[in-house]
Amino acid sequence: MSLKEVKPPQAIVAASAPARTKSTNYPEPFASMMANRIKHPLGDLFGLKNFGVNLTRLRPAGVSALHHRHSRQDEFIYVFEGAPTLFTGVDEIELRPGMCAGFPAGGAAHHLANRTDADVVILEIGDRTPGGEGSYPNDDIVAVMAPKWDLALHAQGWQLLLSSAWR
Repeated sequence: MSLKEVKPPQAIVAASAPARTKSTNYPEPFASMMANRIKHPLGDLFGLKNFGVNLTRLRPAGVSALHHRHSRQDEFIYVFEGAPTLFTGVDEIELRPGMCAGFPAGGAAHHLANRTDADVVILEIGDRTPGGEGSYPNDDIVAVMAPKWDLALHAQGWQLLLSSAWR
């Protein structure tokens, strides 16, 4: 059987999925801020194209992402373990296992942080609507995504930070 003929699994134990080989697509100095985050891309294992699914572990002091919003993609998270804090720019909400949160496209900027001494485990689900843009209001960044390339720019002044490496 050739590599092209290898079929995705039908079912796995989520925690056994391999972690991302590249921990983040953020450029420095932001990449270092993701050191306590481990993502296991589950949707990719099954060949899913329309939405992504990640099992994400945040170690103590870990964050899910920079504070951000998507112009065209929806996001949803479900908490399995631990007590992450959800930051929306207006509120700080302590989440618990069994809780979930959703972030519609163009909605409030958000991120999760683990302020506890125990690991947090969440499931992240997001659609892959093409042509979207991510904005990072606390860090003055706009990420522009296209089928063949990505750009990360400073929103004020449009200084190029990174090209074609965010994915």
